[in-house]
Amino acid sequence: MPTRVVFMGSPEFALPSLRAIAKAYDITGVVTQPDRPAGRGKQLTPPPVKTLAQELGLPVIQPSRLREPEAMSQLRDWAPDLIVVAAFGQILRQEMLDLPPHGCINVHASLLPRWRGASPIQAAILAGDAETGVTITRMDKGLDTGPILSQRAISIAADDTAGTLSDRLAVLGADLLIETLPQYISGDLKPIPQPENGISTTSLLTKAEGLLETNQIAEVLARKVRAFNPWPGAYILWKNQALKIHRAHVASGFAAPGKLSIHNGLPAIGTAFKLLVVDELQPAGKKSMSGVEFLRGTRQWSD
Repeated sequence: MPTRVVFMGSPEFALPSLRAIAKAYDITGVVTQPDRPAGRGKQLTPPPVKTLAQELGLPVIQPSRLREPEAMSQLRDWAPDLIVVAAFGQILRQEMLDLPPHGCINVHASLLPRWRGASPIQAAILAGDAETGVTITRMDKGLDTGPILSQRAISIAADDTAGTLSDRLAVLGADLLIETLPQYISGDLKPIPQPENGISTTSLLTKAEGLLETNQIAEVLARKVRAFNPWPGAYILWKNQALKIHRAHVASGFAAPGKLSIHNGLPAIGTAFKLLVVDELQPAGKKSMSGVEFLRGTRQWSD
C-alpha cells in the first residue's frame, strides 16, 4: 500500500517540500495556519501552503491551535502513516507525534543542533556563519531537538539575504526530504541523536528588532540588513519616521555613529567603525528605490 502522508506547513519555504511530497506520496490532507490580514489594505490572505494545496486538489484544514478537538479528529480520519512538517509554526503535542506509525518528520533550515528555533536563517546571517543547511529530523516533544535522519550544507554568499537564502534552502530541503524518506520508511535509515555540543537557539523576530543601532560596527549592521530582508526589515529613524534599509554595504571611512553623509554618491551612515553605505532603501509611504534615486529626490539627507 502507498504511504499515506499528512503535510504541515505555512510559508513559501514549505512549498518545494509540498510539491515534492505530492509527486511521490499519497497526501491525505494538509494542515496550515489560518488566513491572516496582510498588506496595506489588511486583506485576509491565505498562507502560501493553502494556495498550493488547493491548486493540487488536496484537502486543507487551518486550525488556530492543533489541540482543537476538530483538528485532532480530522487527523485521525486522514490516518497518516507519516506526518511531514516544514515551517508550520505550531508545536506538535505528544498525542500528535504518536499518531502516525512512522512518526513526524521535520524539515529544518539549519545544521542542527546549531540554530534551533523559529528564525534559523536570519540567525545564521546575523552571526556571520560561513555555511548553513537543512536537517531532516524525526520530531520529539522538544523544539528542534529530535534525532537526525540527514543533513546537507550550503555556503552563505556574501550578498545573501534571508529571502534569497531561504529560497535556496527550501529547494535543498525538498530534495533532501525525498532522498531521505524511502530509506527511513523502509527502516534502513535510523535516526541519530543530536550532538550535545554546539547547541544554539533562536526566537521569533519582531519589527522593533529591525532598528539599526549605529553605535555598532558597520559590518554587524550590514549583516542585520541582509538578515532582516524581507522581514521584519531593517530601518533607521529619519525625520521621525522609519526609513527602511533593504541593501547596504560597508565602506572605509569615519563618521560619528548616526551621522548622515554621502559616500561615492550614495547615502552613508556613521557607525562605531567604518560607514554603512545604503544601496537600496524605502522612505515611509513610498516605494523602494536606489540610494542614488533617493539622494536625487531629497536635499535633507546629510547632516
